[in-house]
Amino acid sequence: MHFDHGEISAEYSGYIRKKNVFILLAFIILILVMLISICLGSVQIGFVDVIKTLLKNTESRQFDLIIWNIRLPQTLTAVVAGAGLAGAGAVMQSVLRNPLASPFTLGIAHAAAFGAAFSVMILGSATLTSSLNDTFNISNRMVTLLSAFCFSMATALLITYIAKLKGSSPEIMVLTGVALGSVFMAGTMFLQFFADDVQLAAMVFWTFGDVARADWEDFWIIFVAIVCILLYFLANTKNYNSMDMGDETAKGLGVNSDAVRLTAMMASSCATAVIISFIGIIGFVGLVAPHIVRRVIGDDQRFLLPATIIVGALILLVADIVARLILLPHVLPVSIFTSFLGAPVFLYLILKGNKK
Repeated sequence: MHFDHGEISAEYSGYIRKKNVFILLAFIILILVMLISICLGSVQIGFVDVIKTLLKNTESRQFDLIIWNIRLPQTLTAVVAGAGLAGAGAVMQSVLRNPLASPFTLGIAHAAAFGAAFSVMILGSATLTSSLNDTFNISNRMVTLLSAFCFSMATALLITYIAKLKGSSPEIMVLTGVALGSVFMAGTMFLQFFADDVQLAAMVFWTFGDVARADWEDFWIIFVAIVCILLYFLANTKNYNSMDMGDETAKGLGVNSDAVRLTAMMASSCATAVIISFIGIIGFVGLVAPHIVRRVIGDDQRFLLPATIIVGALILLVADIVARLILLPHVLPVSIFTSFLGAPVFLYLILKGNKK
């Protein structure tokens, strides 16, 4: 049997080129949508004015305030949060070998919601700020953030601990996460039942995921945490590829499957906890983005992961733009539209996959 090495090399080069072109195009589209996002809102700003303002070459104080204090941190937060959720979802699906795995199907989001409800109800972090219009405020926001984060990470630690007792199998992790998610969901409903009007409003407000609430301080905290975690994921793509072929194959290639799975789970949970602690619960991004990308460029984690990160950022940013524009001048929570956009897309992918 004779193999034409030149033909194989050309075929492999084409294989790599196709994936790199997809990643590059997705990145260019993301940059364009980011600029569009800064243009659009209750006050429309022209593309040229946006560029001038970003370059500090504008005389309009209104545009300067809107872009630098509202639109830019909101846009960048959507990009980083979407990238983090999508990256975490892709890694979880890989190491657990479960296409339905995501930080939300494993109960991390429900734990954060319970933590926020606990802070509002037990620690008293919600107060009435005006008796005329009954507006409310989360008076000690950092307490609520820390409470949500701590409950999220405690859940992740408990999942990994129970799984480790049972051999760190993917099935045990998924089932444990589902069970804990149900417990925290019941706990949140229990607290809501006994909450007064102000506390209940604060709980519901927090669970609505919304990147508009993030300021520059929030963005930089999210950015540093997510970039570090995503770099860790990207450095381990070869390990994830090995684990896609099964634990036995991975061990034969020198990969400690249990250790890689546990650290990946903890890193994914940490990314999710940071994001939802600051901007609330946003679903479907971590579930849908990996499936969309996988349909186009396959399962090779060297390309799947960076492409998923970009597509996840794009999904959340587009959802944020729609939430901002659909009922002007009101801004709806972006979590509503990630579910509206994500659920039909996910069902379509499932049905299309079954037909194939």
